[in-house]
Parts: sequence; C-alpha cells; structure tokens
Amino acid sequence: MALVEISCVEVLREVSNYVDNDVDRELRERMEEHFKGCEHCLAVLDGTRNIVRLVGDGRAFEVPAGFSGRLRSVLARKLRI
Repeated sequence: MALVEISCVEVLREVSNYVDNDVDRELRERMEEHFKGCEHCLAVLDGTRNIVRLVGDGRAFEVPAGFSGRLRSVLARKLRI
C-alpha cells in the first residue's frame, strides 16, 4: 500500500511528537518518507533533536541577564501584542 504524502505543515506540527516517538506507525512512515525529500523539514528535525539533547543532558545553562525581557519585547512587537 502506497503512503499518502504529508505536507511540510503537518510534519512541522508533529516533529516534536516524532522525536518523542509519540506518533503512530503510519504517521512515522509518512514523515520518514517526507524527510527523505525535504531538506527544510529534515533540518527542523535535526534541530529539534539537538535541542532535546541539549536540554535533556542534565547540563543546565543560564541565559544572559535581561534575556527574558528582551525576548518578550521582541515577540510583542512581532505579534503586535
């Protein structure tokens, strides 16, 4: 049976579940097939895996002083909150 193509939007919506092995077999196969032909989604997958590895390795890191406030400010401007 041929796999139904999956869009980049669907892949990006599920990429963190994919990394956590929290997708069903059919969706995993569709995503794996998509990664073979989509460099952008493959890069997002690699980045997500790297972040999970960095955060999950037990070595906490601190962000620079004032970072949270600056981030909120940038997000508010971008989202026009």
